[in-house]
Amino acid sequence: MKNKSSLTVIFILIALCSVSYYLYKNKTSGSTLNKDSSNFKVEDTASITKIFMADKNGKRITLEKGKICWMINGKYPARQDAINLLIYTMRTLDIKSPVTKAGKDNVIKLMSGKSVKVEIYSEGDLIKQYYVGHENQDNDATFMLLTNLDSGENYDDPFLMHIPGFTGYLSSRYFLDEAEWRSRLIINYIPPQMRSIKIENAAVSDSSFVINLKNTNSFELKSLKGQPIPFDEMKMKQYLAYFQNINFEKLLTTVNLRLVDSLKNAIPFLRMSITDTKGETRVFSFLQKYSTIDINRKYDTKYTYDPDRFYMRYDNDKEVALVQYYVFGKMLPNYSYFLPQNTVKK
Repeated sequence: MKNKSSLTVIFILIALCSVSYYLYKNKTSGSTLNKDSSNFKVEDTASITKIFMADKNGKRITLEKGKICWMINGKYPARQDAINLLIYTMRTLDIKSPVTKAGKDNVIKLMSGKSVKVEIYSEGDLIKQYYVGHENQDNDATFMLLTNLDSGENYDDPFLMHIPGFTGYLSSRYFLDEAEWRSRLIINYIPPQMRSIKIENAAVSDSSFVINLKNTNSFELKSLKGQPIPFDEMKMKQYLAYFQNINFEKLLTTVNLRLVDSLKNAIPFLRMSITDTKGETRVFSFLQKYSTIDINRKYDTKYTYDPDRFYMRYDNDKEVALVQYYVFGKMLPNYSYFLPQNTVKK
């Protein structure tokens, strides 16, 4: 009988300790941690096929996984680095803390006015939906609110979400600017994919040239008038290798309309035309970018034009981007670059 009484007392003590611990945790957090309402993480991100995001101002972005790459709004290839970061965020999201009962109403009020709705799909099925709000005062976590997919209603409790080991807020990863989402990869050819390359230099016309690629080991270099130009084969092969993974710095088409309008009528200092083996030709027109006081002060020189960057028109002059000489300069030489050592003009 004594043993039964002792066991009963032990069980009661264990139960009281468990309840006390539970109440203590809730008191310190100010909110009951509900697993359903805090399940933001997508474990199997490989199954994600579409991401839709929208804000209260009518901005929206649809990212869809294609056979070759992710697409934006069904029109443009997406930046793979931005896609990778967003999907990584969805997989590693974790709770930093629940929102206290005292602060919950204010957080929800702020999120109702400014937040990004995120819908995540797998093969046409909505598998997760939540709202991304503002950051906390320490800028190391972001307020988020999950939707109950069964009822279609949002859960009552928002949470402060972060990525363990990362210091910073997450809302900047859920951006809605189409231009920022667009891939910056603009030129990506290997020699077997190209039939010809033409460089037309308006400033120094006799430095222009055409390269015809007969095959991966047979080329010809000519002037624009068709006159053959001798060339160093190793230099030619090195030059043709430059046309892979070329990115612009920033798309300007929808960012600065006044600048874009002025550039569409400007005369380029150089044009580059690339014709592929399918017979399709892409033309890239390069325009000078005026220098600024800050740039001249940086180099302690009075430059007329920016020595680091210039503008580029492409896709039938419909698009305008900012590019770097460091990236594009090697693709825009004079024909003398190819001359064999013993024929270089002095």
